[in-house]
Amino acid sequence: MHSKPLQGRTALVTGSTSGIGLGLACALAQAGARLMLNGFGDVEAAQAEVARAAGAGGEVDYHGADMSKPAEIEAMVRACEQRFGTLDILVNNAGIQHVAAVQDFPVERWDAIIAINLSSAFHATRVALPGMLTRGWGRVLNIASVHGLVASAHKSAYVAAKHGLVGLTKAVALETATRGVTVNAICPGWVLTPLVQKQVDARAAQDGVNLAEATRRLLGEKQPSLAFTTPEQLGALAVFLCSEAAGNVRGQAWGVDGGWTAQ
Repeated sequence: MHSKPLQGRTALVTGSTSGIGLGLACALAQAGARLMLNGFGDVEAAQAEVARAAGAGGEVDYHGADMSKPAEIEAMVRACEQRFGTLDILVNNAGIQHVAAVQDFPVERWDAIIAINLSSAFHATRVALPGMLTRGWGRVLNIASVHGLVASAHKSAYVAAKHGLVGLTKAVALETATRGVTVNAICPGWVLTPLVQKQVDARAAQDGVNLAEATRRLLGEKQPSLAFTTPEQLGALAVFLCSEAAGNVRGQAWGVDGGWTAQ
């Protein structure tokens, strides 16, 4: 197997300065892709981590587009094309969360979640897709969630956005079904990121238990494997979906959820 299967390809990963997005960016860079990062995290640290993953000769850049603003999203895609000459792999990963009962859900938070978790993927895809189709090769990966397949209480905006993202994935996959561009979604369950680690810490403090027990209790509510998915596992799946072996994988919502949706 080629050690750099994505050599010569360019990837843009939104929301990639931390967490899942950073893990995806590192995996794509390790596979040989040039990377355009985006996000509001520690940009220098993220660029350094991706550069280490890329190794000698790897190219990494950054664009600070606000993913709630269509004009900035378009500018980011154009900047990536100008910087690297192409955009072959688009990973729509940017997302935010807010938890509240629907009757108490702040309207502005609903609007922000729909804009960043769903509409941003539409805007990035509509701008990036024409170039992919012209070149006859492209990959669009939408990072949805187990909540794109099933629901949880108090997450109405997030669940609606992620279900919408799975639907968008299917529709665009059908539109490109006879072309060299594939469109798929990845649907993680619980993933061990710094944000989730804070939830584990809070659960331990709340229940008066150690971290191992807090982890077991958190996962036990939803994820039968009782094991977190890792950003590295998601990155490996993303590399596979960008490979020629996945050239006929189209419109799939690929669960990586430890059995969550098997129940």
